[in-house]
Amino acid sequence: MTLIPVILSGGSGTRLWPLSRATFPKQLLSLISENTMIQNTVSRLASLSVSEPIVVCSDNHRFIIAEQLSQIGIKNPSIILEPVAKNTAPAIVAACFQAQKTDKDAVVIVLPSDHDIKDTKVFCDAVKIAAEEAEKNGSLVTFGITPTYPATGYGYINSEKSSESVLPLKKFVEKPDFDTAKKYVESGEYFWNSGMFIFKAQSLLDEIKSFDKTIYESTLESFSNATVDLDFIRLEKNSFEKNTSISIDYAVMEKTKKGKVVPLSAGWSDVGSWGSLWDVSEKDSDGNVLKADAVTMGVKDSFIYSKKTVAAIGLENVVVVDTKDALLVADKSKSESVKEIVDELKKKNNKVASESSVGYRPWGTYETIELGKRYRVKHIIVRPGQKLSVQMHYHRAEHWIVVSGTAKVRNGDNEFILTENQSTFIPLGTIHAIENPGKLPLEFIEVQSGSYLEEDDIVRFEDIYGRCK
Repeated sequence: MTLIPVILSGGSGTRLWPLSRATFPKQLLSLISENTMIQNTVSRLASLSVSEPIVVCSDNHRFIIAEQLSQIGIKNPSIILEPVAKNTAPAIVAACFQAQKTDKDAVVIVLPSDHDIKDTKVFCDAVKIAAEEAEKNGSLVTFGITPTYPATGYGYINSEKSSESVLPLKKFVEKPDFDTAKKYVESGEYFWNSGMFIFKAQSLLDEIKSFDKTIYESTLESFSNATVDLDFIRLEKNSFEKNTSISIDYAVMEKTKKGKVVPLSAGWSDVGSWGSLWDVSEKDSDGNVLKADAVTMGVKDSFIYSKKTVAAIGLENVVVVDTKDALLVADKSKSESVKEIVDELKKKNNKVASESSVGYRPWGTYETIELGKRYRVKHIIVRPGQKLSVQMHYHRAEHWIVVSGTAKVRNGDNEFILTENQSTFIPLGTIHAIENPGKLPLEFIEVQSGSYLEEDDIVRFEDIYGRCK
């Protein structure tokens, strides 16, 4: 059996704002362990015999995802770029087409990239059962989470009360009120909907073709006309835009007669809010999760995150999240309402709701550390052997100061080497470039000054990543 992980990394994670805005989703953050959530999602399959993963994501996240997969030893993932977000059904269909390029009979396991699972062994045992069911019987299998309390924030799956390892899928139900959820849990016939699936790629494609031919044909056309951009598969936009925005639950799983449920009790959480992140995190004797240099007095059952020293007094059941861009203070029980705050910020055109101070590029990363009316200061890291494009700016000058590593610089007609504590000034309108010819990361500070400092004031003349127009 060829088992191929399909990792869905399209969610914006606005319920975890401000650490996870639309440009920097929660799955790319180290919230639960030293690894990021997408790294944990891939790594928990390590004991299984699986192929390199297929990841479906947006164009904005492609470089950071490729970098994070490389950090855990994934060298040849298939990273599919969605031109527009159309929910999970079209994304999974595109991934199935890609899986069949490896093996026409491939079995795929579809995993959201932002879940937490405590018991990896139990999870992998359930994956083996589900994969065998999918391969032998052509079933479309979903994992039903055995509920531990009457949750109102999850959808439910109705099956039957049984000790069997594979159960029939009767129906999906929407998020219930508390009394209904309590009845579900007491009946023993309902599971939380995990959003994780296993099926043969062809089985899923046959079902989607039967239930929604437009999604099948539009996604096939988009996939067939996809272009390879560096190491990424860029779906063709016009065809993909024809798709309805619909989840795989609505498009297929609620309609199929091939649905099965594999019960799972492995400490699962979708980490959808700061409250749920507090739930799955290790706590101190006062019930606090302190991801900061924090001094507390009379603080209980709270979550505090900051890169600064935090002093907190007399708080209970609160969330305090301090980042470079924003400060969030919320009642922990109402932390899911953060999305409404994000919507309000968007209405006011506040950039913090849609932009991040950290940017990922094919050559490395940059972080804006100071921004004023006519100046911007960036901390830039260039990976060994990488090079920024040969470019110029009409509206700003730049000053580069090397912090560590070695830089090969072009400044107008001159080319030279800069090392630690050396610098160069690049006047407005001067063609320039910088690259890392060494074996260690190059770090430098870039000070921009001028009347316009946005990223679109770049005229590229040469670029090894194909970004010249």
